[in-house]
Amino acid sequence: MRPIRRPDAVLVQAVIAGALSFAHLHDLAAAAGQSGWKAWAYPVSVDLLLVAAWHRLRTSRAAGVPARSAWTWFMVALAASLGANVATAGLLDLGHVPAWLRILVAGWPALAFLGGTLLVHSPGHPAVAQPAEPDTETEEPAAVEAVIERDEMTELEPEPEIAPAPALPSPEAEPVPESEPAPVAVPPALVAHARKVADDYRARTGYPIDTDTLRARLGVPPLMANAIAAQLA
Repeated sequence: MRPIRRPDAVLVQAVIAGALSFAHLHDLAAAAGQSGWKAWAYPVSVDLLLVAAWHRLRTSRAAGVPARSAWTWFMVALAASLGANVATAGLLDLGHVPAWLRILVAGWPALAFLGGTLLVHSPGHPAVAQPAEPDTETEEPAAVEAVIERDEMTELEPEPEIAPAPALPSPEAEPVPESEPAPVAVPPALVAHARKVADDYRARTGYPIDTDTLRARLGVPPLMANAIAAQLA
């Protein structure tokens, strides 16, 4: 269940005072010859100028700028509201309004329009703060100084010691190729006999004798057979 809100006494008082002031301004404007909707527009104009001036006072004070213009129009609207309240309290015969009061009432719209325009568009009106553009001329030297300082710090710092690399395992020794066997000495007589055997083999087969056949015919070891075949080639 929501708690019942009690009416604010200050707010109630403000509503009552505003209604009375609104009624007094309407009555004065009607007595000064402003009939119909025009009589109802006068209190709206006075109250709006009063609120606009008060708002301008607060924003100027918060922005720290002079508020003389706002004070001027606030006093003008306050004098109009207070004057209507006093005039309708029996001090003025509303059936015979003087000419000067009729002139003030008739000239009020122009005065209120001028005041509202000056309050909104005056040079001292606090504007919304725009983001400041970055100052590139200031940032660039600062960046250069930072790079120079970093380079100097790098030069002053001792260079890190480099640990020696671990020794690589020595490659295995490649096997030394065996030396070629020494040439075999073949007696000239054996070479002559082998030539006869080779000629006989060619005559019968039409092909040169191979090493294995020569070795079998002569009955010599392979090394000697190779040496004889080399001499027969």
